[in-house]
Amino acid sequence: MERRTFVKNSALLTGAFLIPENSIFGSDSQQIINVGIIGCGNRGRGIIHLLNQLPDKFKVTAVCDNLDFRLGQAKKISEPKTRTYTDYQKLLNDKSVDAVVVALPLNLHYPVAVDVLNSGRHLYLEKTMTYNIEEALALVKLAKQKVNQVLQVGHQYRYSPLYYRVKDMIAKNQLGTISQIECRWDRNHDWRQPVPKASLERQINWRMYKAYSGGLVAELLSHQIDFINWAFDTHPQEIFATGGVDIFKDGRETFDNVQVTARYEGKHSMIGNFGATCGNSKDGFLFKIKGTLGTISLLTNDGVFYPEKKAIIKNEIVDGVTGASKIGWTKDGGIPILASPTEDGTLYAFNEFYTCIQTKKIPDSNVITGARTAISVHLANNALYDKKPMYWCDSYNLS
Repeated sequence: MERRTFVKNSALLTGAFLIPENSIFGSDSQQIINVGIIGCGNRGRGIIHLLNQLPDKFKVTAVCDNLDFRLGQAKKISEPKTRTYTDYQKLLNDKSVDAVVVALPLNLHYPVAVDVLNSGRHLYLEKTMTYNIEEALALVKLAKQKVNQVLQVGHQYRYSPLYYRVKDMIAKNQLGTISQIECRWDRNHDWRQPVPKASLERQINWRMYKAYSGGLVAELLSHQIDFINWAFDTHPQEIFATGGVDIFKDGRETFDNVQVTARYEGKHSMIGNFGATCGNSKDGFLFKIKGTLGTISLLTNDGVFYPEKKAIIKNEIVDGVTGASKIGWTKDGGIPILASPTEDGTLYAFNEFYTCIQTKKIPDSNVITGARTAISVHLANNALYDKKPMYWCDSYNLS
């Protein structure tokens, strides 16, 4: 069920992953998809802004949130005729809506996704796909029955030309034997949002509370966990974790300082280290993949390949990175993976969502890959909060 093809009609030129003319920067409109947004917090409003940039593909015709001030904020950035709802079931009764974006707290992903699929709509479901393993397995079962509907999960970075290129480099063995992965997503901030009244604390700052959230692992590190699962067609066999509320003693329940170590077996026997803190922003987003022939260092929209000395001697490995005879080196000895930074990954993701709706293709980030990552995240959180190793079970293997 997982589509393993790379972006078509693309080529490498002096290290650049060229975007086809019928991409997000061009027009291949067959029909406009009317979209309803359920959840108008920061992420939901960000998606509205993005869809407004794709008027030949999408039109936001309905928005829903049970907080009036958020609904008002969403209305301001939507077209005047956009309908507003405080009950998502009423949005699902709106016959003009073709597809739904769910950008709600994690504990609501599964029940609302079920209702969207049962309504017959296409679904873009924000990451992490589900709150727990049982929901992930159940959503896979349901989605398999909805053969004419697209379910895409919002792990948007894997849609970037940069990340496709890195996946391709791994497949072509340009990093050699890979043994270590280092990932961080750090900030120096309490991660809180202002609350107009105390009764809304848990509803607005839901990421702080275990009943609604998977914390830093689900909200941040899930992107990097997902990419490793996808790029290597793998999943962690065992997971160890530690952490705590070490910085902000403010009543939160989800940890503000976490470290997860995962063991992967397969073609590459790897150790993945995934960490996040709310107490230091020096590294910010850090993503390194280390092999015997070199290291890839990634940001969300840019990346550099650092060859090992023996890869420089074997010149064909280095040339293979850029696809050019003249190699462009950075000041610290790296080779840019692409000629220039990419756009916001969400833009590429929604371009793919449109294509999949039009052509009935399965998205790269689909219910199977989404479940694999959701299971990985839940095992990591179990290891983190229960303070014991967790292991992958055969019942989690999906196809």
